[in-house]
Amino acid sequence: MILCCGEALIDMIPEPTLSGVDGFVPRAGGAIFNTAIGLGRLTCRVGLLSGISTDMFGQQLIAELAASHVDTSAVVRSDRPTTLAFLTLNEGQASYAFFDENSAGRMITEQEFPDDIDGVDALFFGGISLACEPAAEAYRKFAQTHERDCVVMVDPNIRPGFISDENVFRNRLAQMFMLADIVKVSEEDLDWIFPNVEPREDKIAKLQALGPSVVILTLGSQGAEAWIDGGTSVSVSSRKVPVVDTVGAGDTFNAGVLAYLSEASLLTKATIGSIAKADIAAAMEFGARVAAVNVSRAGAAPPWRHEI
Repeated sequence: MILCCGEALIDMIPEPTLSGVDGFVPRAGGAIFNTAIGLGRLTCRVGLLSGISTDMFGQQLIAELAASHVDTSAVVRSDRPTTLAFLTLNEGQASYAFFDENSAGRMITEQEFPDDIDGVDALFFGGISLACEPAAEAYRKFAQTHERDCVVMVDPNIRPGFISDENVFRNRLAQMFMLADIVKVSEEDLDWIFPNVEPREDKIAKLQALGPSVVILTLGSQGAEAWIDGGTSVSVSSRKVPVVDTVGAGDTFNAGVLAYLSEASLLTKATIGSIAKADIAAAMEFGARVAAVNVSRAGAAPPWRHEI
């Protein structure tokens, strides 16, 4: 099983009302939630470790997890509110305003996490859940506890507006990268992590030197590139489709990569540490195919297996 560890929230998506003024429609989302949903729809064994409210939005999240065959036995329920992310789109690119204070996801603690994760082969972390206390530190400790037995993948998916103490956040990210076997970053993430002007390859080398065996850089319409042990790189192209918006594109790509590695029996510590160029290229190509379906429709809408 792949256990996705992090936020589940409600994206408030703008849609025109009868009066012509935009209203907001609640749709289940969150970077980690989207990846879990994507894995479930690709018929992978997947679970979610997250804090989810018992309110009406939390019930919506649980229902959508069940519909996509995501195991919710590690979900921690509480009567705290659900995180809301109000989305605006500019030429298909999304920006967000988050309402997260005292939320069910943010206030989850290490003591509420499961001690026994037998049957879990891989852990996936990232998103805003690595930026907001106390959940952020709880997830870091959980990764540290289980990294010897599980493949760890991290996608920081950095939202600067959530970072209250940049030094603390940078230190936590560095620790997560040290624990990770696979790190996926966007161009924006990479430039935030290493803000100095220098060649992209130098930044990737610095990131890989922290510990991950595989670093994947997503490049939007330009595809993706991965660096494996020894600094060898391999690139894949994106699929050309009509783009409605990019909401959840990276999350769905992650689901495709993890699904491919799992199905190919490559999701082990030893295998990821010495993975071949052809294997990581095939995983990224599958991720690109999955993401292409997602961006061809509104919001985060990972495809089902029969749609690939």
